[in-house]
Amino acid sequence: MNSIHKTIFETLRSEILAGKYNPREKFPSEEQLRRRFKTSRSTLRLALSSLKECKMIETRNGSGTFLSNTARNISGRLGLIVPHIAEGELSPPICSEIAKSASENGYSLLFGDASSTDPDARAARAVSLAKDYVSQNVAGVFLEPIELFAGASKVTKTIIRIFDERHIPVVLLDRDIVSPPKRSKYDLVSIDNVQTGYRLASHLIDMGASRICLFARPGSAPTVQMRFQGAREAAIDRRLSLSGVRICLAEPTDVAVVRKLLSCKNAPDAFLCANDITAFSLLKTLASLKKKVPRDILVTGIDDVRLAAISTPTLTTVRQPCREIAKAALAAMLQRLRDPSLPPRQILLDAPLVVRQSTTLRKQHGTSPR
Repeated sequence: MNSIHKTIFETLRSEILAGKYNPREKFPSEEQLRRRFKTSRSTLRLALSSLKECKMIETRNGSGTFLSNTARNISGRLGLIVPHIAEGELSPPICSEIAKSASENGYSLLFGDASSTDPDARAARAVSLAKDYVSQNVAGVFLEPIELFAGASKVTKTIIRIFDERHIPVVLLDRDIVSPPKRSKYDLVSIDNVQTGYRLASHLIDMGASRICLFARPGSAPTVQMRFQGAREAAIDRRLSLSGVRICLAEPTDVAVVRKLLSCKNAPDAFLCANDITAFSLLKTLASLKKKVPRDILVTGIDDVRLAAISTPTLTTVRQPCREIAKAALAAMLQRLRDPSLPPRQILLDAPLVVRQSTTLRKQHGTSPR
């Protein structure tokens, strides 16, 4: 392929990948393209032949030239639905990295704000985004399932159905749409939540804890169950009685619930919280009850948001690998678009432990769990 053929081929291929051409309409005619590139018909036909060889376009007898099925599946726009994109710290870097990687591969990324403190509004915005993406002929969608209210699962299934009906592939971020050990038919990219729970519980046991309370808000995502599963496995491996590992589903700001936990027989000497936000709220509640962390009780979170490094005390947690999650999600999407027959995949990334004051001062001071 000489330089002129190559230039025309690469220009048209880039435009196809960027979604410039409507898959329902004819591809520009030879005459239109010849005038545009100011080249001979023979040179143009060589470039078009190369596009056909890489399965970007196809000629239909009596109808003209159109984008091929392959091109329709790997070109244009990708959509992203993250319910808390405007509220959390983790979503923006993940979304930004997905957008960057998508652009490098010839795609544009569409996303909107579906966040709201009102569950009904959050659900309505997410469903509206899904319908909007379908109308814009997105090639695929990244979806973080909705959580933390009674109808969350139903709303997520409604969104999934909108894409399924148009055969638009979905890559799930952070969590599945079914509870473990079940797996859905969609690709999933997240941290290894079982390993995360195991790692945190092992650390707490190493720091002297023997009565661990696994603390989460009601309606939390299935990932929390997996984190707690890992914590139980750590207890078994460390020969800690399972009676020393309990689960509490409550609001961390509920002083009465936390007071009751701390006053019961075999009260916990450590809290393994479902995430950092829950841990921060629990730290405030414990302070209101005159409990010192870590002198009286140990506390861990999950995510490593910015406040974890400056809270009082600073919070032991695990770090979400945002950049790696985004890159893995984009790679999974590209593979899915190029080969829809691939079996569903679960891509689990490592989340490193970050040890801070909320679990270390006790050992440094030489005191023991109470």
